[in-house]
Amino acid sequence: MPANPSPAPRRPVPCRAAARRGSAGRCAATAIAVAVAVLIQRPAVAQGDTPVQKQDSMVLPEVMVVAAAPLPGIGVDSDLVPYPVQTVRGDALNGANAGNLTDYLARNLAGVNVNDIQGSPFQTDLTYRGFRASSIPGVPQGLSVYLDGIRVNEPFGDVISWDMIPEAALASVSMISSANPAYGLNTLGGALAMTTRSGLDSPGLTADVSYGSGSRKRANLSGGVKSAGGWHAFAAGTLFQEHGWRDHSDGRLGNIFAKAGYEGETNSWDVSVLHGRSTLTGNGLVPAYRASGDTTEPDLYQANRRAVYTYPDKTRNQVTQVAVNGRHWFDDKTSAAALAYVRNSRRDTLNGDVNPDYESYAEDCEDGFGADGSPLGEDCGMTRAEGAALHPAVINTTHMRQQTVGMALSLAKETTHHVINAGLTFDRSRLTYSQYAQPGTFTDDRGAVADPDAPNELFSGVSGTSRMFGVYLSDTWSLTPSTFLTASARWNHVMVSNTLRNSDGSEQPRESFTYRRLNPALGLTQKLGGGVTVFGGYAQNNRVPTVLELGCADPTRPCRLPAGLQADPYLKQVVSHSYEAGVRWRPGKDTDVTAAVYRIDNHNDILFLRAPNTQLGYFANFDRTRNQGLDFTARQRLGDITLRLGYSYLQATYQAAGQLAAGERTIDIRPGMRMAGLPRHTLKLGVDWQALAGLSLGADLVAVSSTVSSGNEDGLRSDPEPGTAGRTADWRVPGYATVNLRASYKVNKHFEVYGRVGNLFNRRYESYGQIANNVFPDGSLVRPHVAPGDGASALFVAPGAPRSFWVGVIYRM
Repeated sequence: MPANPSPAPRRPVPCRAAARRGSAGRCAATAIAVAVAVLIQRPAVAQGDTPVQKQDSMVLPEVMVVAAAPLPGIGVDSDLVPYPVQTVRGDALNGANAGNLTDYLARNLAGVNVNDIQGSPFQTDLTYRGFRASSIPGVPQGLSVYLDGIRVNEPFGDVISWDMIPEAALASVSMISSANPAYGLNTLGGALAMTTRSGLDSPGLTADVSYGSGSRKRANLSGGVKSAGGWHAFAAGTLFQEHGWRDHSDGRLGNIFAKAGYEGETNSWDVSVLHGRSTLTGNGLVPAYRASGDTTEPDLYQANRRAVYTYPDKTRNQVTQVAVNGRHWFDDKTSAAALAYVRNSRRDTLNGDVNPDYESYAEDCEDGFGADGSPLGEDCGMTRAEGAALHPAVINTTHMRQQTVGMALSLAKETTHHVINAGLTFDRSRLTYSQYAQPGTFTDDRGAVADPDAPNELFSGVSGTSRMFGVYLSDTWSLTPSTFLTASARWNHVMVSNTLRNSDGSEQPRESFTYRRLNPALGLTQKLGGGVTVFGGYAQNNRVPTVLELGCADPTRPCRLPAGLQADPYLKQVVSHSYEAGVRWRPGKDTDVTAAVYRIDNHNDILFLRAPNTQLGYFANFDRTRNQGLDFTARQRLGDITLRLGYSYLQATYQAAGQLAAGERTIDIRPGMRMAGLPRHTLKLGVDWQALAGLSLGADLVAVSSTVSSGNEDGLRSDPEPGTAGRTADWRVPGYATVNLRASYKVNKHFEVYGRVGNLFNRRYESYGQIANNVFPDGSLVRPHVAPGDGASALFVAPGAPRSFWVGVIYRM
C-alpha cells in the first residue's frame, strides 16, 4: 500500500547534515527560520482552524508542503502542484470545532458531503465530487483512504470503518483531488490521507471530555514524550457512548493508538499499534411518504421524527494494526524509507429486516384471493394459507474476517530543478465472509425477534485472497523559476481469487482474476505574479472489482444487496480519466482563494443492475458515467475575524443506456440522467472571531440543494405496467440549510471550556432518499389477508439530526 502522505515540511534534514559538517551557525539559523514558518503556517484550506493570531508583517510567508506521493518522500510546496489539496490540522478536529472527523469535513471542505444513510455518526456515507468513501457494503467506492500510508479501504468491499480511525491521534488530514495515480488503486475522485502525531511534535498531556444531546459522552486522551537523545513516544485513545437521538440507536466505541521510536541524525524509525472495538447502531432509512392511488400520504417519519423502520441493526467492529516505519537520509536531499504492517479486522452484523418472501407476497398478491383461498394475482405464487404461514421478519447475521499484510519502499531525491519520488508497494489480503438468515416475527414497535424453532441457516459465503503490487514514479520539474511540470505514473498488478459457498455448505469452483494497468498523469503550474497561480492537468486511475462485486456478477444467478453472493464471473476494472484546471490567488497571509473546474469520465463503472424478469440484481460493468463540476474556496482574515466560503457545483450523470436496480425498482437509464444522492449545489459559510484574548466564537452554515432519490431517477414512483407510462412522482429530497455555533474560552494555560450547537434552528431535513416497498404503512404490519396495493411504494429518507447541544472541557499539561 502507498504510505505516509505526510504534509510535514519538505526539508527536515539540513540541520543534521550541517551538524555533521560542523556548520552549527547555519543549522541554528535554519532551525529558527523553520520554527517561525511552522508557527505562522496555515493549511491550504484548513477552514475550521482557530483564527490565526496577529503576526508581524515581516515574518516569513506561509508555505504549506504536501506529499507529491503517498510514501514518505520529499514534499512539494502546495502552490506548485497542479491540483487542489485541502488540509486540516488534527487539532481542528477536537473541542468546539466538530463532533467527529466526517462532521468536520462535511462542514468545512469544498466538494465534501455526507449522507446519513445509516443514522450513526461513525457509519457515514461520505462523498467527494460524487465519489464515495462509505461504511456501507455494496456502495461503489471511489476514494482511497490512508492512515500513515496504510490503505484502510477494507478488502471485502473497499468500505471504510470510520469508527476505527484514531481521531485523537491525528496530526493532519488532507483531501487530494483528481485521479492521482501515485495514490494507488481506487483514487477515482481523490484520496483522503491522514497522518498521526508522535512524541516529537506533540509532547505533553491533553484530555478532552464532552457531554451532550442524545446522552452522547466522549473522552479523548493523548500524551507524548521525547528525550534529548532522539527517543520519543506517543499514545492517544477515544471512548464514545450515546443513546442516540433516534429510537433504538445507541452506540459505543473505544480505540487506542500508540507510537514509539527514535530519530537520529540520519536514521529514524517508529513502531505503531492501533486497536479498536465498537458496537454501533445504523437503523437506516424510514418511510416519509407512501403512494395512494394518484396521490401521496404522509407516513411514519412525518408522525415521528425519531422513528426507525425496523430494528435491531447492530454492527460490531474490531481492528488491530501494527506498523513499522523506517527512514534513512543519505544526504540532506536524498532519502529512502520502508514500511511494513499487518492489519486484522472483523465485522459482525445483526439486522432485523422484512422477510423478502413476505415482502414479495404482499406485493404480488395485491389482487387478493378467491373464496377458496386461491390467489387472484397472476404473480402471487402461493395460496392464502401458504402466505399466512410466512414469517414476516428475518434476522440476518453476517461474519467477516480480514487480514492484510503489506510492505512498501520509497526513494526521494531533490536536485536543482527536480523533486523526484519513487516507490513500490505489495499487499496481500485474506478474507472469509458468511451470511446467515433466521425467520422471525415483529414486535408492536417493529422489532424483529427470531423464531427459536426456526433454523439459523447459511445463506451465502465466500473466502478469498487478493495480491496487489504497485510501482510509481513522480517528478516535479522546475522548467523556469515560475513554471513547474508534474509528471507521474503508476503500474498496478492485482490478482483476486474467490471461493463461494452455497447455502447447503458446498463450495463452487475457485475463480481467479488478474488486473493490470499503467496509469499516467501530467500537469502544469504557472505563477503569474501578484500571488496568482494557474494550473491544469490530466490523470488516470483504476479500481478493480471487489470480492462483493465479483460474488454477485451473474445475471442468471442474481442476488439481493447488501450481501447475497451467488456467482463470480469476470468484471472489467473501472478506469477514470480526470481533467482539471484552476487558479489560486494568495496575495498575502490573510487571503487565500482557490477555484477549480474538473471532469472525470469513468469507463466500465460497476453498478448494480436489474436481472431480467426478477426483482433481484447483479453487479455489471456500465459503459460510462461522468462527474464534472466546480469547487471554489476563499479565506479572508480581517483583524480578529476570519471569514470562510466554499461553493461546489456537481453534475454526476450516467452517460450510457441501461437498466439500474434501485431497491424494488428498475430504472431505464438514459444518457444525461442524474445519479441519486448527490446535490448539484453546496454552499458553506463560516466565521471565526477572536472576541477576547481567551474567547473564540464561531459559526458555520451549510446549504445543500435538492437531490434525486434512488429509485426516482426517471421521475416515476413504481415500475410502469406494460403499455402504460407509469405514475410520476417528484420524490426528490428537498434542499436544506443548517446553522451551527461554537465557542471556547481558555480559563488559563491549562484549562479550556467549550460548547457546540448543531442545527441551531432545529431545521427538519433529510440527506438521502430511496423508493422501496413499505410493509409497515403508518407503522403497522401489512397482514397477508390485506392487499396493500400501490401503498407498498414509499419514499424512505435519511433523517437529519435535530437541534443538539454539547459542552466540554480540555486540560493541557
